[in-house]
Amino acid sequence: RQDHAEAVKWYLKAAKQGHAKAQHNLGALYGKGQGVPQDYTEAVKWYRKAAEQGVALSQYDLGAMYWNGQGVPQDYVAAHMWFSLSAAKGQKNGPKNRDLVAERMTPAQIAEAQKLAREWWAKHKKQ
Repeated sequence: RQDHAEAVKWYLKAAKQGHAKAQHNLGALYGKGQGVPQDYTEAVKWYRKAAEQGVALSQYDLGAMYWNGQGVPQDYVAAHMWFSLSAAKGQKNGPKNRDLVAERMTPAQIAEAQKLAREWWAKHKKQ
């Protein structure tokens, strides 16, 4: 039977050892409140760890957290950056959500988000 609390226990062990998929899954469980109390701040923490390792779905989910201001202050520049990174890695809804958030941004904010995405890629070339 499905046991989210047990899943959290095992994902946490793997996540603490740097396993990106386990980090993503922990973010999802915290975001949904499955097996743990819902905690957007914890969700962001684990999504960020996986996103920094290049997990496209984590990059997308982190973008959504910034777009909605869940667990972090609402930040369209950060949302755009993370959606862009996820799109570049093939996340199918990344381009759509990047474009939707861009509709709420100034040209200067879009330029900043694009600059941040380029800098991220330069720092993480091997991913």
